Amino acid sequence: MDADKILENCTLCPRKCHADRRRGEGFCGGGYLPKAAKAYLHMWEEPCISGTNGSGTVFFSGCSLRCCYCQNYPLSWENFGAQITTERLGEIFLELERQGAHNINLVSAAHYVPQIINALDICGKRLHIPVVYNSGGYENTETIEMLDGYVNIFLPDIKYYDNALSEKYSSAPNYFSAASKAVGKMIEIAGKPQFDENGIMQSGVIIRHMALPSHRRDSEEILRRIQDMYPPGSFLLSLMSQYTPMHKSGEHKEISRRISTYEYEKITDLAVKLGFEGFMQERSSAKEEYTPDFDLSGIIRELS
Repeated sequence: MDADKILENCTLCPRKCHADRRRGEGFCGGGYLPKAAKAYLHMWEEPCISGTNGSGTVFFSGCSLRCCYCQNYPLSWENFGAQITTERLGEIFLELERQGAHNINLVSAAHYVPQIINALDICGKRLHIPVVYNSGGYENTETIEMLDGYVNIFLPDIKYYDNALSEKYSSAPNYFSAASKAVGKMIEIAGKPQFDENGIMQSGVIIRHMALPSHRRDSEEILRRIQDMYPPGSFLLSLMSQYTPMHKSGEHKEISRRISTYEYEKITDLAVKLGFEGFMQERSSAKEEYTPDFDLSGIIRELS
């Protein structure tokens, strides 16, 4: 893939900021070389993703969203991380596989899709495990189409239905329109969820939704919308209760607390009523271990 041609006038995300990333950074913070903050075996994804050995996760720096409550804000807002070559990125993928990873898990990777595709091409047939695209949902369908043949599993968020909320909390007024179209394309590419004999996901889509305090009605509307928009059995749902007030969430009183048991149970009750299959976190899941320490371990080293 000709990454230079794409990056000279970047439209990889719905913001379409047209940055020349060969010479600087876009809105997302992404420049010419991939930038990442951690690569390791992550145990806190859905059971069919983390399994027993862990998901081979690479946390990329920067983000096209500006979520005021982001748990990984040193990466998404502050662009913490180290620049690496596409060759080094491919090497990291292979190292994670050798460590026993069930998959390669690309977290917040939209702004580095061309470089990631080149890294996967470098790996070629040496990489034998599925590739997971772990996304905030704010995607261009054209960028998702580039991943056809490279990504096996899509793990997108659908964070909001109400545009007023997405603008207020993530500076993305057209969030649901972009996310719902992108997820439709992901389902088209990945097909229905498939698992191996040990219950480890091999392909398919898991739609994540992290319920926010004070906005139960928006969560319920998302459930109704995705039930209507996508074919039955074409995806799994993962409802998350892990919201923890962080970063700038204190600027908004209504989300400066954890979600209540009542709010979360009303949302999960609707999910059961609507017949969704998938995962529901326990209310006790809002713990600090969901927020990794970012120390650049596994990213920077001398290449021999």
